[in-house]
Amino acid sequence: MPRLSRREDDRGSPGIGVTFLRKQESGSDTPASQRALRVLHVTPHYAPAWSYGGLVEAVFHLTRHLACAGACVRVLTTDANGEHRRLPPRARAQYSGAFGVEAIYCARRAAKSVAPAMLARLPAMVRWADLVHLHAAYSFPSIPTLAAARLAGRPVVWTPHGALQRWPGSRRVKLKSLWEKISGAIAPRRWTLHLTSRDEARECADRFPNAARIIVPNGVEIPERAVRLESADRLRIGFIGRLDPKKGIENLLEACVLLAERGRISFSLAIAGSGAPAYERRLSVRVAALSARIDVLMSGDVRDDAKERWFADRDVIVAPSFTENFGIVIAEALAREVPVIASHGTPWAELETHGCGLWVANDAASLAAALERIAVMPRAAMGARGRAWMIDKFSWERCARDMMRCYRDLLGRCDGPRESAIARAPGAL
Repeated sequence: MPRLSRREDDRGSPGIGVTFLRKQESGSDTPASQRALRVLHVTPHYAPAWSYGGLVEAVFHLTRHLACAGACVRVLTTDANGEHRRLPPRARAQYSGAFGVEAIYCARRAAKSVAPAMLARLPAMVRWADLVHLHAAYSFPSIPTLAAARLAGRPVVWTPHGALQRWPGSRRVKLKSLWEKISGAIAPRRWTLHLTSRDEARECADRFPNAARIIVPNGVEIPERAVRLESADRLRIGFIGRLDPKKGIENLLEACVLLAERGRISFSLAIAGSGAPAYERRLSVRVAALSARIDVLMSGDVRDDAKERWFADRDVIVAPSFTENFGIVIAEALAREVPVIASHGTPWAELETHGCGLWVANDAASLAAALERIAVMPRAAMGARGRAWMIDKFSWERCARDMMRCYRDLLGRCDGPRESAIARAPGAL
């Protein structure tokens, strides 16, 4: 199957996907074993709400590849597109039926994902499905979806996308713990936590002891070829992703200050992405204060062709997060032959095993030392090894096939929870 870019998706006809789903529904009395598997994905945010970062990227690519793998897929979501913004009708229409995935957007009325219309739609959509796949945690749709699935006798796969992990800056920990207890109490008997790395699985093991656990890493969109722009006489450092305190961006800025003070290498830093407006403002103030000492630029969100050009103009990507369940931008960089420096807060220790990056502590001194090391390493060869690794182990097609096996396993299992794992590489992932 040829790879489909997001630009091709934008041009897709919404009617095609809706027609596909109606054909599947026409045989409503057909036994489940004789028709396509029906999967309902419930998520607080969906394409093209790219401002929410990795969650939206992961759900969008997973659902469309599940449809390509033969599942009948629906998505119930909100029209939220960041703080105080909603997706316009034209943007929703582009994704409401493309590639056999019918996405239903409910109006967000408050907070990040409070959409009362979802409550009215949930019961019928859950009954339609053979299985429910819930995304995110601590969001408005979570508890109602678990309750609806329990009432309808439908099994649930739940992907928290790293939300259950803790770090020193985690807020409302007691309230989150109460939310977890309620969720565990009302969840259906057949439910499985989908984690994307062994690190995430270890951190979540005690949260929901009655749930089975599977490990299926996220996939990555792999371009047909990696485009690289010739490097100047300086190291072009990049950070890309959601702008959030847990991403450790301030540590990267301090590392660059140390580099400038030492004067051993010439470098520039580009920061791409968006986040909560209040945090963006704080970060912008910090960057402006440092601009006289280091060459640093904030470029905001970059998408499609602009994103490809941005990656092509980087020598190394730094991911200094305090915690990550997967870290899709790391895989995206490697797929484009860009070496990566990732922190111990990410599950990417195998960067060093595969010779395509460094895995270090996320304090400023460690990051600065790693940048000095990678400045004199054979980055072109490292990038080639990283791309080969992504092609071999992390395609979305492979992720969808693994997830389909998990669905069939859960549907065929009538006994209590058990431990299972699908891991495509040894070690942290």
